[in-house]
This record gives sequence, C-alpha cells and structure tokens, in this order.
Amino acid sequence: MGSIASITPSKHFHLTPSNTPTNPFFKPIATPTPNQFNPKSRTPFRNLVIKAQNNPSPKPPLVVVGSANADIYVEIDRLPLQGETISAKTGQTLAGGKGANQAVCSGKLDYPTFFVGQVGEDAHGKLVVGALEDGGVGVDYLSVVSDAPTGHAVVMLQPDGQNSIIIVGGANMSCWPERLGEGGLEVVRNAGIVLLQREIPDFVNIQVAKEAHRSGVPVILDAGGADGPVPSELLNFVDILSPNETELARLTGLPTENFEQISKAVDKCHKLGVDKVLVKLGAKGSALFIKGKEPIKQPIISASKVLDTTGAGDTFTAAFAIALVEGKPERECMKFAAAAASLCVQVKGAIPSMPDRKSVLDLLQSV
Repeated sequence: MGSIASITPSKHFHLTPSNTPTNPFFKPIATPTPNQFNPKSRTPFRNLVIKAQNNPSPKPPLVVVGSANADIYVEIDRLPLQGETISAKTGQTLAGGKGANQAVCSGKLDYPTFFVGQVGEDAHGKLVVGALEDGGVGVDYLSVVSDAPTGHAVVMLQPDGQNSIIIVGGANMSCWPERLGEGGLEVVRNAGIVLLQREIPDFVNIQVAKEAHRSGVPVILDAGGADGPVPSELLNFVDILSPNETELARLTGLPTENFEQISKAVDKCHKLGVDKVLVKLGAKGSALFIKGKEPIKQPIISASKVLDTTGAGDTFTAAFAIALVEGKPERECMKFAAAAASLCVQVKGAIPSMPDRKSVLDLLQSV
C-alpha cells in the first residue's frame, strides 16, 4: 500500500445532480416506492458539488459506506450492577451510528459527502434520513429495507461525559445484496476518499475497499464495531487503519496501556499489511504511525467542558480524512481533527455535536 501523504481531488470525478448514476446498488430514496417513506422535500445535493466560478472541476466527494442508527441516550449517575435496576435522569433518541456520524461531520465541515448504507422502513429510519439531510449529506445511495429495522444503540452517558454503548445491528447487518451492483460502485470510484467502519458486514467493506483500490481512491477503515479480527482480504485494500486503544488491543491481542505497548501493537498491524495506523488515544490525544517513520503525536486540544464523548472518535476520523483529501500535511490533518473532536465533546449527542468548519478554524487560531 502506497503512501497517501498528498491527495489531490480526482480528475475523473464527474457526479453532478444531472448525471448521478441511475443504477446504484441501493434503491434511491429520492424516488420512493409504496414500501418506502418519503424523505424531506429538499435537494439532497445542496453541498455535494462545490465549484468555483473559474474552476470547472468540483471536489471529489468523501464517501462513507457504513452504519446508521437511532441512538437511545440515557443519562445515569453510574452503570447498573448485575441484577440491578436504576433510574435514568433523562432519555432521548437521536440519529447516530459510526457511518452516519462520520458522514454528517464531513457535511457540516462543508465537504461534499455521500452516505451509503441501509435503514429500516420505520420511524427511526426517518430520523436518520432527516439528520443526514440536515447535515448536508447526499442520501441517494441510502437504501430503505422492509425486512429489518433500523439499527439502534443504547448509550449510557455518565456525568463525566464517558459512555458505554450497546448496539443492535438491524438493517446495518442484514439484507445487504450478496454482490454490490456495478452501477452503484461508481460513487466509490469517483470519491476523493472512502471511509469504512465495522458496523456493517465485512463482505460489504471488502467489495467497496477493492473497488476503491482499483480506482486509486484511498480508504480509511475505522476499527470500531465488530469484535472479531479484521479479514486480511480487507486489510490488503486499506490505506489507513484507525482504532482506539481498546480496539487496537483487541485486534492485535497485545496490551496497549502505554505508548511503548501501543507502538508494538501497531508494528503488528504493519506486519499485517497496513502501512499507516491512526490511533485515537482519548484524553492522551492521538498518534499516526507510518511504517518506517517516527510517529506523529497530537495532544488533545483542551475543551472548556466535556459533556459527551460519544461522537468524538467519529468526528476525529472524518475531520482527518477531509484535511487529508484537501492536501494538508499529515501533521496539520491531526491538528484539524483534534480541534474538531474538542468541539464535539462539549455538546450532548453524537450528530448534534458535530462542529462546522468556521468553529474548527476559529479554535485553531486561538490555540
């Protein structure tokens, strides 16, 4: 896997509202059938093509292929003990899922974005579609399935902003076609960068990663989601693997309690074929490990308050990807992502906490 230190917009990008693929591997919700709900009546492409008056080449989009959930938030003083029932202070349901989170983060950072995924034919599905559209994300490749409910998660939020999460896969893990249709893969081929996570089946990720690789499109795989090992067939087509400390330990079977241990675990990832590993270290910041080079360390940018860390990792990954595809040096990408994550933890809810670009740039100017 070659380096993607400098990425320029794909010259072959040509998706516009007038020539969007007509044979996607997902049924577009823009043309609903009787078994589909109607999305809000707004133009799904409003942020997808950014074209300067003197520049005929639009930016190639960031494409997220992944999960979409309804996140059921409960605020608690502590986690319940085995066999114990406790009361929550408050509860609410918000759109989420690692894939949807990353897509909305990209859209709110004013980068053209498509989301590819599945929701059920239910109220939670409507909630997810509305949140994606409100975030400026193109939903033409979002499928509504009738045989599985929208995925959902129970997020147990504690007073210090830390959380514990239980996920029910639903449509994220069910009803995917065995082979993705040729037409719909066009959005992947024309992407500037592709983001994947492990909250959808591995076979879907493998097909998308292969297609991106064949087209010279870089792929970032967020390791969050499935507990099992990442298939080598997927790792072979991933440019950057992005776990947190816990996920890195789980994937490698090695301890990750200090930086030396993390480095050894990352070295195992290098031996598995991934040349770049972006590790999210929570309160300790992040580190980008590039095979044969010294790690790039990025401390956190302190937040004035920490209310909810639920979407911080997804915000970091998406912001890093945007900075990378815009051609920024990797060290600047890390700092941009750290600023976005710092703003994210100051607001409750994953998608509601995603910052806009002006807020990120303002924060960077102040530090």
